[in-house]
Amino acid sequence: MTRTRQAAPRITTRGATAPHAITPRAGEQARRALTVAAVGTVLALVAFTAPLATVGSVTAALGSDVAGRTWILSSMGIGLGAALLTAGTLADDRGRRRVLVGGLVVLAASSLVAALAGGTLVFVLARVGQGIGAAAVIAASLGLVAHWFEPGPARAAASGVWGASVGGGIALGPIVASAFERWASWRDTYVVLAVAALVLAAVARRRLDETRSHERRPLDALGATLLAVATTGFLAALVEGRSGWGRPEVLVLLGVGAVSAAAFVVTERRTSFPMVDPSLFRDGRFVAASAAALATGAGAIGLLSFLPGFLALALGLPPTTSAVLFLSWSGTSVVFALVARRLPAGWSGRAQLAGGLVVVAAGQLALSGITPGSSWARFLPGLVVAGVGSGVLNAALGREAVASVPPGRGGMGSGANNTARYLGSSVGVTLVAVVVAAHAVPGSGASGLVAGWNVAAWVTAGLSLVGAVVVWATTVTERRRPADAVADPVH
Repeated sequence: MTRTRQAAPRITTRGATAPHAITPRAGEQARRALTVAAVGTVLALVAFTAPLATVGSVTAALGSDVAGRTWILSSMGIGLGAALLTAGTLADDRGRRRVLVGGLVVLAASSLVAALAGGTLVFVLARVGQGIGAAAVIAASLGLVAHWFEPGPARAAASGVWGASVGGGIALGPIVASAFERWASWRDTYVVLAVAALVLAAVARRRLDETRSHERRPLDALGATLLAVATTGFLAALVEGRSGWGRPEVLVLLGVGAVSAAAFVVTERRTSFPMVDPSLFRDGRFVAASAAALATGAGAIGLLSFLPGFLALALGLPPTTSAVLFLSWSGTSVVFALVARRLPAGWSGRAQLAGGLVVVAAGQLALSGITPGSSWARFLPGLVVAGVGSGVLNAALGREAVASVPPGRGGMGSGANNTARYLGSSVGVTLVAVVVAAHAVPGSGASGLVAGWNVAAWVTAGLSLVGAVVVWATTVTERRRPADAVADPVH
């Protein structure tokens, strides 16, 4: 499909100059927007990863059983998956600042409910609410970056900062939560998160100008509903399926998800204003960015989300040690997301996506071969290598998510890309849990957990490599069809 890149249109703002005008006010707004976007994304990811280090204390305090523990770890991903694309579309059409502030308020309110929860159900519902709020924050944040920073070096640098904020939030979540658990209570993590989100919402409301797409479109309410039902049904089935895939409730959830997804596809093809233009799925760049996001979630995030629990159960490491070790991956990704803009200019966005996935796969393979007697230092090389690849991926995904969609639809692009990422992570986490459980039979002890981890590392590394092949294949296909090729500059 031939698609011509055009200069970004003038976007309606309230009290602001045109977004790409080179004026002192525009420059100041760009810096403020990037700061708010980065901090908001950090808060969203802190909320996402905090339970990884404190799930034992949380389940004990709430009296949760094994199923409750699984829902505690997975419920925020359901909120994210269900709301990301809709939030991105609303941000473009109704105002990015408005959606960002609303998301921060929802994140704060849900975090406060989580802090006060007295039972598993209330806590899980609060986590779903956190996911909905975080979805609005993430989608609107990347939309702000796309609006204020033109394609080229400026957007590359801004996307690097945004990508670093993803790694920073992932890094801080377990560390902050384990520190509060040790010195106060795990509940204080959510209180502080709520306060921080409200403060940032006030700053954004006061200091940022409103921006939206130059073409206001009606909300595809039916499509949004069908998408939410489809993703919720599918993700809930993945969570429930860990306790038995043949149970009626699992089959019903899968059926609801499949029927809703089919109805969503039909609706999007018929409506005049679809949430995602079906023609985008014939665009190699959009397909590459979506495939890379899906592989990132299913590969690296799927495996490494399991790491803190594995270290505690199999090797007996305390939560604080596990959180610091987790930092060797996420912290490294922060550094390399920031320096990714210095990669050679000839490396296209898709080359960075494919290369990042290959490096991540190498790190995952280095995390295999663990024995029950392995020390924490055995994990460091693989985590650092995976962190290098993840940093490049986070920066490139942020850039490609908005560069692969029409001008003015950056929020939608962010929503679609991050939906793929978090759907992938839910699949990856479930796959790792199933593989480990298959080896950790009663009586096997730590050796069974370790054997399962080693297999899971190979499986998820394979998923990362499959993603790299798909990204590479989109480039090869376009080279074989020069008339349909889409330019792939580094934005």
